[in-house]
Amino acid sequence: MSPTHDRTRHDSWNVDGGGSVSLDTASRHREPLVHGTPKAADVTDLVAGIVERKPSKAYFLALTITGSMAGIGILAILYTVFTGIGVWGNNQPVGWAWDITNFVFWIGIGHAGTLISAILFLFRQNWRTAINRAAEAMTIFAVICALIFPIIHTGRPWVAVYWLLPLPNQMQMWVNFRSPLLWDVFAVSTYFTVSLLFWFVGLVPDLATLRNRAKNKIAAWVLTLLSLGWTGANRHWHRYEKAYLILAGLSTPLVLSVHTIVSFDFAVSIIPGWHTTIFPPYFVAGAIFSGFAMVLTLMILARTLLGLEQFLTLKHIENMNKILMATGLMVGYAYGVEFFIAWYSGNPYEKFIFINRAFGPYAWAYWTMVSCNVFIPQLFWFRRIRRNLAITWVISIFVNIGMWFERFVIIATSLHRDFLPSSWGYFIPTWIDASIFIGTIGIFLTLFLLFAKWLPVLAISEVKAILPGAQPSHGKH
Repeated sequence: MSPTHDRTRHDSWNVDGGGSVSLDTASRHREPLVHGTPKAADVTDLVAGIVERKPSKAYFLALTITGSMAGIGILAILYTVFTGIGVWGNNQPVGWAWDITNFVFWIGIGHAGTLISAILFLFRQNWRTAINRAAEAMTIFAVICALIFPIIHTGRPWVAVYWLLPLPNQMQMWVNFRSPLLWDVFAVSTYFTVSLLFWFVGLVPDLATLRNRAKNKIAAWVLTLLSLGWTGANRHWHRYEKAYLILAGLSTPLVLSVHTIVSFDFAVSIIPGWHTTIFPPYFVAGAIFSGFAMVLTLMILARTLLGLEQFLTLKHIENMNKILMATGLMVGYAYGVEFFIAWYSGNPYEKFIFINRAFGPYAWAYWTMVSCNVFIPQLFWFRRIRRNLAITWVISIFVNIGMWFERFVIIATSLHRDFLPSSWGYFIPTWIDASIFIGTIGIFLTLFLLFAKWLPVLAISEVKAILPGAQPSHGKH
């Protein structure tokens, strides 16, 4: 092996390449996305081996902790359903509080999966291959957690299912199709369905690989069913790639539409602090920001626990950190524009809301948000920090915290000071509120742990396609 060293970088890597074709000149000067020279069979063995091995004690411990958190949340949800939402901390004037904050937070987390998979796929960005499968799964689990809140906030969800359907009752009353709240139902359900199909279609070749290696009859039968008769024939690959491309094309506008419509829930109202046209791009940038932070949080853990260092390199981490910094700057710009527009509008109510947001009773929440989302990500200007796993992981958690506070600040600070000072209030969450949110974190992490252990966490065929020497080169001809 002949390690090469680039003077502009601080690390070395092997460029011998694998396969039968040598690397061209451009590839030799580009940091590889796979460490070493693994063969195609090594990729299969590593990814399938995670599924085939018995779970470790650390895995069971993590599953116990996250499962306990999920159990607490489920009990709190059942208590809410049987008792009513009066056990929450909602009050007058803060009628929307904890539940909507958590709904918007989880929808935002669900954004990055489709972004990484669909948009980066359409732009032929090879660095997506080590993270796209887990990010797609994260999207599905986050949307499941988000959907819990609109359902339970109705108080009697079994009745809400009937009333939410677009059916006229005996008085010919229909649901209000002009309400963004109804658009949410269609946007989120469409996004979830397309994301689920996108994830499953990508899994089919890898499920067939697991089927071919299965030693248990029940597992082989289940995998045969799920792999849809995949044999790896040219015809199968041709149809697979076409279906994957179509789903990527369908998913891309959904990335923009879902959070745009969620922002309309606020922007079309006349509440000071909400009635602004910057909300759609602001919400989309924030969703990508929080989604990438959560991908980093999960994938750095998975990299360590599952031994993915060879395929999830510092190059992947650095690229995600660059996106995190760029979207963080967009979010910080949006914070500033909100204040400018409030001053420029000449509306005294708008001015009051934003001054109150920064210096009022919820100032602690506002400055927590700004610190986590604007100040701390600026550390990524330094390359050494972008490539430091421990610091990146800590910053990603701060961003997650900051983005939750962003939704809390938008909702609570805009509502707790009504037009009438006599109706001013202050929202304090109850233990039921906190338990439900902890429970959704537990549900999310439990589903991710189950996915990481029982399904291929990397897209095997896509990783093989970026192995050194996997692509033909004519540099010597």
